[in-house]
Amino acid sequence: MSTHPIADYALLSDRHGSALVCRNGSVDWLCLPRFDSPAQLACLLDADAGHFRVVPQDVHAINRRYLPESLVLETSFRCRNGSVTLRDALAMGADDQVNTLGYGAPHLLLRELVCTEGSVSVELDYHPRPEYGLIRPLLEPATGGLLTRGGASMLRLSGNADWSVDDCSAGARPTLQAGDRLCLALQHSATADGPPPPLSADQISDALDATLTAWQAWSDAHQHYEGPWRELVRHSGRVLQGLGYQPTGAIVAAPTSSLATCVGGSRNWDYRYSWVRDASLTLDALWVAACPMEAHRFFDFLGATAMLQVREHGNLQVVFGIEGEHDLHERELPRLRGWRDSRPVRIGNAAWAQSQLDGYGNVLLAAHRLREQLPHLSDAARRFLAEIADAAAARWRGCDHGIWEIRAEPKHYLHSKLMCWAALDRALDLAPDLLPADAANERMARWRRAREDIRTAILKQGWSDRVGAFTQAFGEDALDAAALLIPIVGFLPADDARVLATLDAVETALTDSGFVRRYRADDGLPGAEGAFLVCTFWLAQARAMAGQIEAAERLFERAAGCANDLGLLAEQVDPETGELLGNFPQAFSHIGLVNAAQAIHNAHVG
Repeated sequence: MSTHPIADYALLSDRHGSALVCRNGSVDWLCLPRFDSPAQLACLLDADAGHFRVVPQDVHAINRRYLPESLVLETSFRCRNGSVTLRDALAMGADDQVNTLGYGAPHLLLRELVCTEGSVSVELDYHPRPEYGLIRPLLEPATGGLLTRGGASMLRLSGNADWSVDDCSAGARPTLQAGDRLCLALQHSATADGPPPPLSADQISDALDATLTAWQAWSDAHQHYEGPWRELVRHSGRVLQGLGYQPTGAIVAAPTSSLATCVGGSRNWDYRYSWVRDASLTLDALWVAACPMEAHRFFDFLGATAMLQVREHGNLQVVFGIEGEHDLHERELPRLRGWRDSRPVRIGNAAWAQSQLDGYGNVLLAAHRLREQLPHLSDAARRFLAEIADAAAARWRGCDHGIWEIRAEPKHYLHSKLMCWAALDRALDLAPDLLPADAANERMARWRRAREDIRTAILKQGWSDRVGAFTQAFGEDALDAAALLIPIVGFLPADDARVLATLDAVETALTDSGFVRRYRADDGLPGAEGAFLVCTFWLAQARAMAGQIEAAERLFERAAGCANDLGLLAEQVDPETGELLGNFPQAFSHIGLVNAAQAIHNAHVG
């Protein structure tokens, strides 16, 4: 298992799959060719589940950064007798364009180590373990490097190193002098397709340069945010773009599985799928941080994936596979010890079978924000958006498991009702773009009646006189940070007395060391968790909307200050220690950062 803090890791993405690189130069997580592929390297979750280390010796200092406007990682090592710089990336395709970033990704990990002064010895350790460590593969010498054979995938390791193979691992111990360059590449292919061709050192360097150019061209074309925390917001936009699955337009919640929300705990989930909520909110945040030129592809993807389900049953599934898979059966991998002995390690996610009603609102909120792109939508996607408004109108009175996917009996969660209201509110505004003229009046009247019924129910049943705030569920007194979304979605003004009372109640009852927890009520699961970073950003956003700018800025700085040295945020934070917890990097947290910064900017400009 990895004993490194989550904050020690950096994300690499080619918009198909992902890798996590530790600050010491070890790739401890690699999923190719897809985000949800069985990991070829999974040392993040178990010491014997695979890694690929390029580790300089006698290191005195480490500094790292993403190269400007990119997700190309540069790590500088100051060693006893010299210095080296390591560049890492997942390669973009040679023909990638600014509007199709990742289209031709070759499923290729690139690593280039350059000695900038003196003399540095380097430890190279290649320890592949496909299928989450299950397979001990065959390593064999091949032109320009090594081939890894085992299971359904094959890996070719190219590079100018003198490899020594021992069983199913390989190592080398080169010493670099000033000006020397070591280039390595690890490329995935399906076993049935045969091995890809080897790459020379020049080809690897050229591919790194091309990948940097592709990211920078995309950033230059699409990133125009000029408000406060400009670099943080733009970087979050690149992270969110990196979590998109280019072939379909799906967006993953995070590129990892089973990173614990409490060290040693069991709340360990697989987030490498496309939650309707998270993906919709990602598109909404990208409207600020980076113009989402391909947003219509997500709505087309979702419509093709879920339309029949919504039409026949009114149910919008919570989460899908990134190519539209519905059944994400959850299972445990008992052979893996988990990050810091946090078991079990889970693959798949049982949330796919839960009933949740908030997805309707999230989709239509994103569509409304991106309505200028609606002309690009297919007719099927337009029908889908109208039909989820129909479903919200028909199903809002039901119970569900809520935004936090609580594994207990369903309830009448306030947030779920609120998002049904938001779905209908935005659908009414979008109706001219969604509905044929001959059917518009009748359906709009139905949507309008349901919207008013939901509003009445929330105001009467969602408010607790005993607590003096909107609460988690109808008729209950437990507080929930999701109530912070009441002003954010426009249900009530942020300066409404009931909203201000709710903000104060949440901050008083759910805050630890300045960080906001989701709730404190029993959720049917054992163990504890950290504070949810997006909830602190929600409070900052709501305070800004209420004109409480100084309070909003303090909250924003507290939450954004949890980012690691590369500006990456996990799902949660330990309020006492500030340690990042949960899957990483987490779309939800970066979404919260972007939207809170925009709200504070809007409050300043009036």
